[in-house]
Amino acid sequence: MDDARPGWENMAVDAALLDRTRETGQAFLRCYRWEPHCLSFGRHEPALRRYDTDRIRALGLSCVRRPTGGRAVWHARELTYAVTAPLSAFGGMREAYAAIHGLLAAALGTMGVQALLASRSWPTPGVGSGPCFAAPVGGEVLVRGKKVVGSAQLRSGDAFLQHGSLLLADDQGLVGELAGLTPAVPGAGLVVPLGIEPSFDEVAETLLATAESRLESAVREEGLPAPIAALATAHAARFRSDAWTWQR
Repeated sequence: MDDARPGWENMAVDAALLDRTRETGQAFLRCYRWEPHCLSFGRHEPALRRYDTDRIRALGLSCVRRPTGGRAVWHARELTYAVTAPLSAFGGMREAYAAIHGLLAAALGTMGVQALLASRSWPTPGVGSGPCFAAPVGGEVLVRGKKVVGSAQLRSGDAFLQHGSLLLADDQGLVGELAGLTPAVPGAGLVVPLGIEPSFDEVAETLLATAESRLESAVREEGLPAPIAALATAHAARFRSDAWTWQR
C-alpha cells in the first residue's frame, strides 16, 4: 500500500515498477491514491479534441497522461491498483488481463460484492469514444451490470504493466461533462451494492490479502521501496511535462 501522490508521481512510480520487473523478474502489486485528485488520459487518447481544456483550466484540475492506453478517468473516490510482472508468468497479455481481473473480482467477493467479468465478445471502444467508464470492455469487472474497474496495459520486453481504477463511488460524471456528454455518463461504484461507501484502506487491505492468499511468495511492504523511488526519478520529468500530457 502506498502513500497518496500527485498524478505525475504516481505514473513515474508505475513506470519504475515496470523497469524493476524487466530488470529483476520481480512482480509487484501496488494500491494507491491521488493527491490532488487527477484526470488521467490514455497514452493515445485525443485529449485536446475530446475534452474541454478551458473548463479543465477553470476548474484547476490536475491532469496527466498515462503510459498505458485506454480512456480518461477521474481519480478521486476510487482505488488505483498497479501490477507489474513477467509476461511469461501469465502466458500473454490477454491472459494477464483476465487473471488480474479475476483476482479483483475474488477480492470483491470477500467483501460480499458479487462481481462478474464481462464477456470477451464485447466490442472494444476506440480511444476517441469518450470516458473510460462510459461502457464496459470485454473481460472487465462488472457489479450489477455496471463497470466498476477500468484497466489498461503496457508491455516492455517480457515485462508488463497493468493498472486500473476501482470505483468506490460513482463520480465519473465529471469526465462525461468535460467530454460534452449530456446527460452525464452513468456509472457505478462499490457504494451501490454495499449501501455505504467503503474506505480506501478497507478495499486495499482486502485486495492485498486476497493476493497474498494466492501467492505464497508474496512479501508486503508499506510505502515505496528505495530502489523503486530511485528509478521513478528518471520518469518524473516526462509525466510532469505539459508536452507529454497534451501531446494530442
